[in-house]
Amino acid sequence: MIKPSENPDLWNFLDSLQYGDLLSGKVVAIERFGVFVDLDDGPGHPVLPGVGFITLPELSWRSFEDPSEIVQIGQSVSCMFLQFDTWNGEARLSLRETLPDPFQAVADSIRVGQELTTRVTKLLPFGVIVEISDGVEAVIHEKELMGEPATTAKQNGIKVGDDIAAVVLGLDRERRTVTLSQRQARTNLG
Repeated sequence: MIKPSENPDLWNFLDSLQYGDLLSGKVVAIERFGVFVDLDDGPGHPVLPGVGFITLPELSWRSFEDPSEIVQIGQSVSCMFLQFDTWNGEARLSLRETLPDPFQAVADSIRVGQELTTRVTKLLPFGVIVEISDGVEAVIHEKELMGEPATTAKQNGIKVGDDIAAVVLGLDRERRTVTLSQRQARTNLG
């Protein structure tokens, strides 16, 4: 824990930040739990590689396996300040919030009953995850897949990378979800 008396410059800098402030810096470390950023206008950190920290969910709107798919060490970034982490003495940042939300564009362009062409990105025990648009994914539950209701995606011969047609059953902007059905689609892309 960083105490105000141990590093007053750091504490005063972090305490002066407001939610929504835009901060710029360079990526200095990529860890499996997040990314450290050395802020251009901030003091150094006595222990951590940088005063700024981006958790994995705040890196991007799209899903990814490794943070290095989104940022690279040495890359300049501009991030939104979320909060002052008083325990670690760091600025919690969001790169995602500085980028357009692809879900809103998709939500504006689709309607219930519309048939879409989707690409399978992951097989699950209860269905499949499909990409509707770059950065926007949805789940098609097994009961909405072609074939018998108890048939899994694998048993239906569905593979990652397959294009499948699906009908929009529902759209929830607040929860950022789209409900889809392959079973109700008229087109068979398989």
